[in-house]
Amino acid sequence: MKGSWGDWCFMSIFAKNINHIKMIKITEDIKYIGVDDLDLDLFESQYIVPNGISYNSYVIVDEMIAVMDTVDKRKAAEWWSNLEKELLGRTPDYLVVHHMEPDHAGVIAEFVVKYPDAKIVATDKAIKMLPLYNTEVDFTDKTIAVKENDTLSLGSHTLQFIMAPMVHWPEVMTTYDQKDKVFFSADGFGKFGALSHEEDWACEARRYYFNICGKYGTQVQNLLRKVSHLEVDIICPLHGPILKDNLGYYIGLYDIWSDYRPEVEGVFVAYASIHGNTAEAARKFAEILKAKGAKKVSIADLSRDDMAEAVEDAFKYSHLVLAASSYDAGIFPPMKDFIHHLQDKSFQNRRVALIENGSWAPVAGKLMRAEMECLKDIDVITPIVTIRGKMKGCDVEKLEELAEVLLSTEN
Repeated sequence: MKGSWGDWCFMSIFAKNINHIKMIKITEDIKYIGVDDLDLDLFESQYIVPNGISYNSYVIVDEMIAVMDTVDKRKAAEWWSNLEKELLGRTPDYLVVHHMEPDHAGVIAEFVVKYPDAKIVATDKAIKMLPLYNTEVDFTDKTIAVKENDTLSLGSHTLQFIMAPMVHWPEVMTTYDQKDKVFFSADGFGKFGALSHEEDWACEARRYYFNICGKYGTQVQNLLRKVSHLEVDIICPLHGPILKDNLGYYIGLYDIWSDYRPEVEGVFVAYASIHGNTAEAARKFAEILKAKGAKKVSIADLSRDDMAEAVEDAFKYSHLVLAASSYDAGIFPPMKDFIHHLQDKSFQNRRVALIENGSWAPVAGKLMRAEMECLKDIDVITPIVTIRGKMKGCDVEKLEELAEVLLSTEN
């Protein structure tokens, strides 16, 4: 399937039978040399990765050879083996650095030592960051700084560099190979999970996007606009599968996510309960929503469920319900932490309902409302439902009324 990036954005995001497999040969001249990491427990020391992570790297073999990023030093030996197999005794001329995070730039120092005549191609900001992570290497006369739409000829391949500041670090750039129409998207279109693990793309890509890049939707939109006129056949991200078929599906989702639009019409109920009474009320409210015809209802226990997945679901659905106990004259910490994550990731453009619990001085509702109203385009629905201790019959009636008000806002 071929077409401009802009054409794909208008295609259905509900494409079926999305296939994504680990591709050793991207095109005749572009080879995959990345590695899977199945031993990592926490990505960035905070996100669980039950199916591992891939560190993607590529090499373009032409009259001149360009290596596209390295990998985390945890997997340096395997990466070197993959690279040398594709070089067939030749020497790289360039190392293109799209992003300076150590999971992609962990082998730069070794590369410079092994190939002292190769040039590092990166943004000026990335070049200034090189010594911060590679104190043992002198990068004098070893770098080429590129800016917006600069090009580099490898022979038959011409690389066009497209700046992507704050997607999601300030030094980030992307690359478009004009010959094979391949877009090297840095962390854009990335996904948790090793390439050796087959699974649906959207779920872990969504969790990755909102927790890694979610704060920078404006910058992602800027990048999408920059490349909208390009003809792209393949997207090569730094994490996750190479995307080749049904590109309209992936691009469509990225456009929705980065524009902070709900992906699914439905309700996400997030609760934080001390002794189980608030949890009972939240589960009851979810049942009421379903009975009243809510198109989709998802629920999470913020004390036990994955926080990153809860953040993902908050962005996925059109409506959010926060149910929390009062604690030390404040919000029960798991809910307070969740709200902080939403604020940090620029949560916006949603309808929110609140349920609080407190035996003698319920304050969680008032405080949650104040926190949510600090965010952009958040409509906090009234009234707040207050429960004192265990849920009673009159509380169920109030939950029924809240559900009516909440669902009346659905399109």
